[in-house]
Amino acid sequence: MAALCVSVLARRGWTRMVAGTARREFWSRSRKEEEPVVAETEEVKKEPILACPPSRSRTYMPPEDLQSRLEFRVKEICGSSLPSNWQDISLEDCHMKFSLLAHLADDLGHAVPNSRLHQMCTVRDVLEFYNVPVQDRSKFDELSVSNLPPNLKISWGY
Repeated sequence: MAALCVSVLARRGWTRMVAGTARREFWSRSRKEEEPVVAETEEVKKEPILACPPSRSRTYMPPEDLQSRLEFRVKEICGSSLPSNWQDISLEDCHMKFSLLAHLADDLGHAVPNSRLHQMCTVRDVLEFYNVPVQDRSKFDELSVSNLPPNLKISWGY
């Protein structure tokens, strides 16, 4: 369109042309009867939403006997005899990894999120994950109870 306007300006009759059309054609458009525009609608097949996204993590406090529970589950899955460095057992076997994490999620009520599954390479990684407490608080909740400067106040009743 810009090239068309430039070519019209390059010619000396640019006063007779408006955006590439003759002046008479441009102004006569409004006089013509406008035909009703029928919008073509495509039917989009919507699939029902099968699952809701998972809610935020619930509060999790690691139990006192976490290491013994984990050791029990590893013995149950790998066999009754464990080496002294049982925390260094590799979880490369997908079935063993799934079984261990599923049992621990049921026992402790806290599952490893999908975004962290690839980080669980050894039993030690699983132990470190389950040793971290989780609080069910948003950043705004944490800010409201923290030590704020006197000119900053968070009010929830707006």
